[in-house]
Amino acid sequence: MAKVLILGGGFGGVIAAERLAEQLGDEHQITLVSRSRNFVFYPSLVKVAFGRCEAKDVSFDLRHAMLDRRVNFIEAEVARIDPIERKVAIAHGEIEGNISYDYLIFALGRRLATERITGFYEHAHHLLNLDKALKFGKAISNFHKGRAVIGQCAGTRLPVPVYETAFALARLLKERGERDQVRITVVSPGEFASEFEDRDAAIALEKAFAAQQIEFLPNFPIETVTQNSVLTRSGQAINHDLLMLLPPFRGSSAASYLGLTNDEGYLNVDWTMRVTGHKQIYAVGDCVNFTGPKMGHMATRQGEVAAMNLAAEIEGHEPVSHYSHELKLVIDEAGNDTIYLQKDIWNESPATIKRGRFWSWAKRAQKEYWQLSHA
Repeated sequence: MAKVLILGGGFGGVIAAERLAEQLGDEHQITLVSRSRNFVFYPSLVKVAFGRCEAKDVSFDLRHAMLDRRVNFIEAEVARIDPIERKVAIAHGEIEGNISYDYLIFALGRRLATERITGFYEHAHHLLNLDKALKFGKAISNFHKGRAVIGQCAGTRLPVPVYETAFALARLLKERGERDQVRITVVSPGEFASEFEDRDAAIALEKAFAAQQIEFLPNFPIETVTQNSVLTRSGQAINHDLLMLLPPFRGSSAASYLGLTNDEGYLNVDWTMRVTGHKQIYAVGDCVNFTGPKMGHMATRQGEVAAMNLAAEIEGHEPVSHYSHELKLVIDEAGNDTIYLQKDIWNESPATIKRGRFWSWAKRAQKEYWQLSHA
């Protein structure tokens, strides 16, 4: 019997656990370790902040979902990984000590590097957990005039919630009859085209922003946040009355000392999702060293590929599935200009871009399907 250990209860870890349970049955032991038993559907946190759904609508109990699929669940923190002895040190949870494994899937995501932005913790709202989304929602309720600054820092690589927040705020202000009293500015460390590595996508976003009278300020790498302003290293500054800012990210600290990561702490993997130099270790989700944005649907596909290849490895076969780094996203809350984008990041072919309300509906249907299938 092989012991498979999965670290991380996000999109990639959950999907990998489910697919392995389907493929391996009861012959092998599958254990999932997550710091929380509460799974949150992060793409919906913008809607939570704007009161278009409640916290209970975007989460489910991960323990129950895993037990239904014959996967052992442990709520705890991962402290350290020893790939030589094949064991993981667990702390601050239901158990403490070492868990041994035969095969490992690393899906611990990435960490918020808020320490890189002076004043971020004290003065910026963000949308990276339920509590912060609800707190930002209260700030939105009390905001009626002035300047709203919405953006991401260098190293974030998560533009969709930024754009959706700007569109949602414009829509809400129109409903209140306050749109002409607010200036909405989106700031980015780069250009529109650099977000998705596609000029056509940039043009589509520029048109959508212009239609909603949203200002876009590129090449504005924020390094300092104060109570009323954001500043770059060169001294550029803009004032704000409402601020939502996504901080820089780095790879999980649990992998930083293994010598298997790039300079930002992301794990190096091949197209099979196997960690470079380790046959028994796979990595999926935000923790991997791939170019472009880091999205939930990418983690889901990576989890499927890793599970298929790990199952093959247990049976003594070579990997049978290769991951294709494809970007698919819907930028919601832009009314008739809701944007669907699909692009293969690993080749230079142009993106497929479509607009219309259908894509907003499709995104909601996907969220509901995910929640129902994992409840």
